[in-house]
Formats: sequence, C-alpha cells, structure tokens
Amino acid sequence: METLRHIVLLVHLVGFALLFGAWAVEAVNRRYGVTRLMNWGLLIAGVAGLALAAPWGISYELNYVKIGTKLVVLIAIGALIGIGSARQRRNQPVPRGLFWAIGILTLLNAAIAVIWR
Repeated sequence: METLRHIVLLVHLVGFALLFGAWAVEAVNRRYGVTRLMNWGLLIAGVAGLALAAPWGISYELNYVKIGTKLVVLIAIGALIGIGSARQRRNQPVPRGLFWAIGILTLLNAAIAVIWR
C-alpha cells in the first residue's frame, strides 16, 4: 500500500512540474499567457493531491489544516488560470499581475508542501 501511495505522490509531483514548467516557459519567452499544459498540470496535481489526502495505508495522522490550505491555494490557481483562459479566448491579453500570481501561488503551494510539517 505504501508503494501505491508513493506512486500517487510521484504523479502529484509530475502535475506540479507540468504546471510550473509550463508557466516558467511562458515567463522566459515573455508571452504571459495561459496554456493547455497549465490546465493539465493543475488537474493532475489536484486529483493526485486529493488522493493523497485520503487516509489510506498510513500509520500517522494527516495534517488536514495543511491539506485544506493547499486546496484553497490550488482553487485560487485554478480560478486565475480560468480567468486568463477566458481573456485569451476573447483575444484579450492576460494581465501580467494575474500571470505572475499563477506562478507565485504555484511555488507557494510547493513551499507549503515541503516546509510545513
């Protein structure tokens, strides 16, 4: 059961890497847009994160405050990506503040996972 949990953790990290990597590519190229890969990364990280939040096959107590905080940040990232996608569909630019907020919140979510014990 622990091996399965580690596989889900790996999938969760891959989702984060897709989201942050796609954002970083856009930032480096100064395009400041939302991509489909960001949506996929958000979806993968979110679904795998919810699976990790289930108390299956572990012998320790889960930190539900931390899990809830990460979920709120993930929802905020999803809202920002949704707003950016809607603006792009109307041929409007994504505001730079919104674009940078996506990257900062994504990094914050990873920091919460690693630093908060």
